[in-house]
Amino acid sequence: MSPPYPLEPSADQMREMIEKAAERVIDHIASLPHQPASYDTHAADSSARVAALAESLPARGTDFDELMDLLFDEAVPLSFNTAAPGYLAYIPGGGVFPSALADFIANAVNRYVGVWIAAPGLAQLEMNVVRWFCEIIGYPPHAAGILTSGGSLATFTALVTARRERLPNDFLSGTIYTSDQTHHSVTKAAVLAGFPEQNVREIATNENYEIRLGNLRERISEDRESGLRPFLLVTSAGTTNTGAVDDLNGAADVAVEEGLWLHVDAAYGGFFMLTERGRESMRGIARADSVTLDPHKGLFLPYGNGSLLVRDPEALRRAHTTFADYMPEMQQDTELVDFCQLSPELSRDFRGLRAWLPIKLFGIDAFRSSLDEKLDLARWAADQLRSVPDMEILAEPQLSLVAFRWAPAGHSEGELNDLNRELLASVNARKNVYITGTVLRSRYALRICVLSFRTHRDRMERCVSDIQECIEELRPRG
Repeated sequence: MSPPYPLEPSADQMREMIEKAAERVIDHIASLPHQPASYDTHAADSSARVAALAESLPARGTDFDELMDLLFDEAVPLSFNTAAPGYLAYIPGGGVFPSALADFIANAVNRYVGVWIAAPGLAQLEMNVVRWFCEIIGYPPHAAGILTSGGSLATFTALVTARRERLPNDFLSGTIYTSDQTHHSVTKAAVLAGFPEQNVREIATNENYEIRLGNLRERISEDRESGLRPFLLVTSAGTTNTGAVDDLNGAADVAVEEGLWLHVDAAYGGFFMLTERGRESMRGIARADSVTLDPHKGLFLPYGNGSLLVRDPEALRRAHTTFADYMPEMQQDTELVDFCQLSPELSRDFRGLRAWLPIKLFGIDAFRSSLDEKLDLARWAADQLRSVPDMEILAEPQLSLVAFRWAPAGHSEGELNDLNRELLASVNARKNVYITGTVLRSRYALRICVLSFRTHRDRMERCVSDIQECIEELRPRG
C-alpha cells in the first residue's frame, strides 16, 4: 500500500536517502583526481546519451537507487569536470565540501532571510559574511552589501544603483565607461538597465591589457561636450581574458574628478586581497563605490555564489526599497538589515551559510594559503612555458592566469591561429587538464587559469608536459 503522504518520508527513509547520496558523493569526490578533465562533446555517442535523458512529466515515482545511478553514471559525466584538479579553463569554480553540507542544511530547515524579522539569527550570520568580505577588500566598518547568484547579478545591481544615484529619471543620455577587456556582463547589465548598447564606451587598453586612463579622460570630455552625461566607470581587478588588473587608484582619481560612480569588477581577482601580492596589485580598490566579488571563484565555493559590496549602504536602499501592504514592517536599525530592501530579490535562498560554514570551519588563513599557492603555480607555469622553443607569453600572470601561444617562424598570423587551435584541441584530448583559448588583438591565445583548491604542482607539471609533447607532435606540420 502506498503511504498516505508520499511527500513526507519517515525518519528512517530520510536517513537511508542521505546515506546513499552521501556514499555516491564521497566516491565521486575521492575519484576526482583520476577522472577525465572534460568529456568529448564530439564523441559519436554524446548526442545520443544526452537525448536519452529527455523525458515527459512522470506521473509515478522512481526508485531512489535508479535516480542516483542516472545522476552519477549518466548525467554528471557529460560535463566539464569543473571540480577536478585538471580544470584550468575559463575562471575555475571550486566546490569546497562544507558548502554542499551548508546547502543541505539551509534547504532542509528552509528559512526565509529576505527580511530580518523572519529569521534574525540566520540573517545575522549572512550579514557576518558580507562584513567579512568588506573587511577583506578594506572597506570601512559602515560598508555593507548583498550576496547574489553570481557576478552578473551583482554588476547589474551596481549599475542600477549608480544610475539611480547619478542620473535623473530620464537617464538615456547617461554614458558608461569600461575597458575593451571588461567582462561582457557589464554591457548586458547596461542593456537590462535600459541603456542603449552604444552608451557603453569601451576604452582601449595598454600592453598589459589595463585601461588607458588618458584615453578615458578624453572620451569623457568628448561626451560632455556632446551633451551626454558620463556617470559610471567600471574597472577590472582580474579580467577573464588575461587576469589584468587596472590601475584602480588612478581610476578612482578620474572618478572623483569627473563625478562618476566607480565600480570594480573583482569577481575573479578580489579575494586575492587576502594575499600580500594581491593587495599590492589591487591598491585603491577600497576607494570604489561598489565592488563585485565571486566567492565561487576566489573562495572556492560552489557555483551560484556572488556578492556586491558598497561603501554607502543607503545607496543600495534608495535604489531598491519598495513597499507593499502584505509585507511585514521593515525595521530602521542599520545593524538589522532587510536584504529585500538592498537587492532586486524578494524570494531568495539562504546563501550566507555556503560561505559562513567553510570560513568558520577552516579559518580564513586556509583560503589565504591556497590563494598564495595559485599565484605561485601560475608564475611557475609561465616560467616553464617561456623556456619552450617558439613560445610567446602574451599576458604575464598578474594574478593566477597566463596567456600564451606557440609561434614557430615562417607562418602568417592566420596560420599561427590555426596551429594554436590545433594545439589546444590536442592538449584537451588527453583529458589530463582542460584549458581554453581566447583572442588577444587578433592573435589566438591559450589560457591557463589556476584557481581550484584541488590543483597543485603535480597537475601543473602534467599540464606543461602535455603542452610540450603536443607541440612536438605538431612540430613537423609547424
